[in-house]
Amino acid sequence: MQNLTLLDGQKFQITIQRLCHQLIENHNDFSNSVIIGIQPRGIALSKRIAEELKKIIPKAEINHGNLDITFYRDDFRRGDSPLLPNSTQIDFIIEGKKVILIDDVLWTGRTIRAAMDAMLAFGRPEKVELLVLVDRRYSRQLPIEPDYIGIKVDSISSQKVVVSWKELDTEDKVILISDNKK
Repeated sequence: MQNLTLLDGQKFQITIQRLCHQLIENHNDFSNSVIIGIQPRGIALSKRIAEELKKIIPKAEINHGNLDITFYRDDFRRGDSPLLPNSTQIDFIIEGKKVILIDDVLWTGRTIRAAMDAMLAFGRPEKVELLVLVDRRYSRQLPIEPDYIGIKVDSISSQKVVVSWKELDTEDKVILISDNKK
């Protein structure tokens, strides 16, 4: 196994701040926009984005929620054991709003497709945008592209991208893990 650090320390924080400034450019005071983090790992990024936005524009009301997609996935019946869903926490209306879906890594696009299906249970948004910390560009199975990207990674399917969060994993870091078996 070979690990390559793609993002950590100050660069990690600067990337979060850059994403926030891009959001502000397009959503101004967020009066018609909401942020929804996709369970499980998109939650950490969406929380961090919402917190940073509140620091930058303290008077703005940032509606922020979490979306569970467990039973909307196209592969949820493939396992041998019962699934344990996460919780959805959306205490605002998304009907007619601009929704920013947030996930840590975009790979095949299947998670995002499931999130869009699950989100429609809460109303029909005016527009849906996608923000990801890591875009794994060469493994897409569905035609889904992010609007906001922290970093782009050209990886192959045998590699794995792992995002660590200081709130959950003791440090902010993005690593690319390669299996060196030949």
